[in-house]
Parts: sequence; structure tokens; C-alpha cells
Amino acid sequence: MTTMPQIGSHDRRASAGGRVLLGEDWVTPDDAADKALNDSRRRRGIVALKQSPLARKIIVFNLMALVVLVAGVLFLNPFRDSLVTQREQGFVTEARLLAGIVEARLPDDGPADLRAVDLLPNVEISPGAQAIIFDAQGRVLDTVLGGVTPAPEAGGSTLITDILNSIWSATARLLSGQQSGNSAVEPEALARSLMQRALAGETVVNLENGPSGGAIFSVATPVVQAGQTVAVIALISAEGEIDELVGNEREQILQMFILALLVSIGLSLVLASTIANPLSDLAAAAEAGQDPDTRKMQPSRVRIPDLTARPDEIGRLSVALRGMVAALYDRIDANEQFAADVAHEIKNPLASLRSAVASMHVAKRDDQRNRLLEVIEHDVRRLDRLVSDISNASRLDSELVKEQEEEFNLTKTLSNLCEYLGQQAGEKGVELITDFPTEPIRVNGLEARLAQVFVNLITNAVSFCEDGDAVRVWTRKRDNRVLVVVEDTGPGIPEQALTKIFKRFYSERPKNDFGNNSGLGLSISKQIVEAHGGVIWAENIRPTHADASSEPLGARFVVGLPV
Repeated sequence: MTTMPQIGSHDRRASAGGRVLLGEDWVTPDDAADKALNDSRRRRGIVALKQSPLARKIIVFNLMALVVLVAGVLFLNPFRDSLVTQREQGFVTEARLLAGIVEARLPDDGPADLRAVDLLPNVEISPGAQAIIFDAQGRVLDTVLGGVTPAPEAGGSTLITDILNSIWSATARLLSGQQSGNSAVEPEALARSLMQRALAGETVVNLENGPSGGAIFSVATPVVQAGQTVAVIALISAEGEIDELVGNEREQILQMFILALLVSIGLSLVLASTIANPLSDLAAAAEAGQDPDTRKMQPSRVRIPDLTARPDEIGRLSVALRGMVAALYDRIDANEQFAADVAHEIKNPLASLRSAVASMHVAKRDDQRNRLLEVIEHDVRRLDRLVSDISNASRLDSELVKEQEEEFNLTKTLSNLCEYLGQQAGEKGVELITDFPTEPIRVNGLEARLAQVFVNLITNAVSFCEDGDAVRVWTRKRDNRVLVVVEDTGPGIPEQALTKIFKRFYSERPKNDFGNNSGLGLSISKQIVEAHGGVIWAENIRPTHADASSEPLGARFVVGLPV
């Protein structure tokens, strides 16, 4: 019978887990793997930042968020603002407490000489601060100094903050043109600047920077006796007290930032190595296939790295690329085999033609010449049929992709085909029997291409039948599939041919029918059916309990299509 396996098809060889296994797997010993790729792997280490823009982007983007976060914490200064507010409230409260102490020591019977009163005996104020008492005329009545500011605890160095502050101060002076070495700020001068407003009965708060850039708080509050302001107490903080607290906090933030920076860089390198390096290997393998120089030096097949064990997009990409390369090489092998088969099939009629033409020169009788002309005519028809079938087979792949599938009534198509082919079968004395359901069976596909399959199966069955034989075509719907069956009462299919009949150019026909078929019909039919997601197979018809070696009652071809 005429045979024809799928032309240009590719065995994806995918396991249940979706892994694509090639004949030469990438996971091979180093001496068997690509030498250039192994050398590049050894040179790059964890990740080659110079050669991987993707790795650089991963690291930069991971660090940007961390830098922006720390910069926001440092320069928006929420902690410093909170400390300033708290220190301001504390200073105001302390100044008012001192004023209350002074008011309590004044006599109740009216104004007195404040210089004769011990206003703040044994009073302790904040470390580093200074309290000054003025009378209403602006004369200094008393001055109280706070204790020495406690030294920072061990391990409380602010080296990073000091360096950054120095750089910031130097940059600010350079841009503003100011020179360092401003004159010291006198606490008494600060107090006197607030005294007039305090004599008016309000508590005045002032914050300014000292000569070293440190913040200085100054608070002035009135001392009231019998409803009159008789004195003013001014409280001035030590320079840089707030900045020292803020500096300690900033130092801790910066230390954590440096630690987080190092951890982020390390994790980014690991992340980049798991993304950039595999992608680089995939790209290198793909580029090796298109580089003419590389292909000359390494004529072996392109091997895509096996990353199918990765449960991520890179693993999926590796599966897809390996499948694509496998399909490409399958197509190349199929094309090469197809070309070899075509050359072999064409040589036979050409050799017969050459022999017949050579014999024409030595033939003497007319009957000999007529016989040779018949041979030549037969071989020419055979060549024409072979070339036409080869042309159709070579275009089939692209046409199956280009043509648009549509829904059609399969029952109606089969009925029309059988009505036409039944007349041809009747001329040979073969009865064509049909058995189709009354309800239509609708399928999606290329109606013309599927009709080509059924025509080929029915005409094949008729060609193997003799006068008095029959061909039966029936169809049934089973769940999500429809089966189309073509049976005949011919001689059946030789057991050794059951596995070969769908191969290209294979033909198992009687000697009197030699040369009338190209051997591509069943191959094209199998390709069309599989392109529609269906299956096709052949078997011999035997009684249910008959021995497998018994004579077959005919042949059966089954086509299964999805609905």
C-alpha cells in the first residue's frame, strides 16, 4: 500500500515533567563540553560585572532603594527635629522652674534690693548650660554654670558622621564663599538679646548656630513679684548638645547602612549570578550557532545549556530553546533525508528512461520500438507524478500554517466524497458502503486538507480490492473525539509493513501496479492529521478470537480527530 510518514515533523521527546532531552545532553564532563564556554565560566567567577550589563543593573537598582531610604532618614532629619522640640520644651520648663525658685525667695512685702538676696542657692542646672539673672535695669545679678558635659560612652565614636559633616561643611563654605573661624558667641550677649521681650512678660526661645556650626538654645523668662516683672532669667545651652545626640543617632544609622550595603551588594551579586550567568550561557550557545567563524572551528551541533531543573522563567527559557534547537535539527535531518529519498526515487525512472532510450538505437522491429515507447511513456508519467507529489509534500508545512481553520460538518464532507468516489469504485466492481450518524458532527480544521486525507485512504482501499470486494467508511463520535474508519475486504497489510506504511516513499503494492504511486500519500495524510491534533493508524481486520498469524480479512485505517 502507498505509504507516507510525516514530512519535516519533529519528535519533541518531552518527558512528563516537561523536560526536553536531546541526544547529546548539555550536562557532560568538562572535556566533552564546549571549551570556549568552560573557559569563559572559569574567568568570570561569580558574575562578570564588566561583561554583564544586566548584573550591573540588578546591583544598582537594589542599592538605589537603600540609598534613597537612608538619605531620606538623614536629610529629612525627623530625629533631630524631635530632639529640638523636646530640648526646647525642656529648656523652657527648666527656665520657668528657676524663675519660680527666684520668685519664692523674694520677700512678699514689696520690691527689695535683688542684689542682697541669694537668688539661686545650691541650684544645679543642665550640664554645660549657663543661667544668668538680670534685673529690670539689665544688670547681671547672678550667674550659675552647669556641670561638665559627660564624656561619650566607650564605643560611641562618630567617625563616619564626623567625616561626612566635615565634607558637607567644607562644600558649603566653598559654595557660599564663607570662611571658617567665626568669633565665639558670648552667652551674656545672647541673653541680653532676649531680655527686652522677657521684661514684657513673655517667655522667649531662640535657636542659632554657634561658631563651630553647633546649635545653641537660649531661653529667657520673666521673674514676677506682685504683678511686676522685677528680673529676667536667661538659660543658655552648651554649643552642639543637640548635634552630638543627632550625630550619635546618625552614626548608628550609617553603620547599619554600611552593613546593609555590603549585604545588599553580596545578595545582588548572588542574584545576578543566578540570572545573568545562565542567560549569558544561553546567549553564548545561541550566538555560536549563527557565527560562521565559530561554526567552522566547532562544526558539532549547537548545544543549549540544560537549565530545566530551575523552577523559574530561565528554566522555561532553557526548555523552550532546547526544544526549538531539537526541532530545528529534526527538521534539518528530515530535509536531508527527504532530499536523499527524492534523489533515490528519481534515479529509478531516470535509469529506466536511459535504458529505453539507449535500446531505441538498436531496436530493429516496430513491435520492439513500440514496447520501448510504452516504457518511456510510463516512466515519464511516473516522474511527473513523483515530482507533483514531492512538490505538494514540500509545501505542505507552510500551507498548514498559513491556512485558516474553520468549523465544518464532517459528516456532510464524508458523504459528498463517498458519493463521488463510489462511482469510481463501482466501475472496478467494488462496493462502497457508508455508515454515518444522522446528526452532523462539527470539527474545526482545514476541510480541504482533511478531505485530501479521506480521499487518499478510500482510493488506497479501492486500489487493493478486486471485483466483488467492498470498502466500508463509517464514523462515530466518542466523548471529545471523532473516529473516521475506512475498512476494505482486500488482502490486508503484511505484518512487517504495518510499522512502515506511513514512512516516506514506502510502497507495498502488487507488481502489476508498480510505478503508479509515489509512496507519499500516507505520509502526507499522517502529517495533515497530526497537524490537526489527531492520530492515524492502520491494522488488519481479523475475527475477535482469531490467531494473530491467521490470514487477515482486510485492512482498516482509523483517523481520530478532536471535536
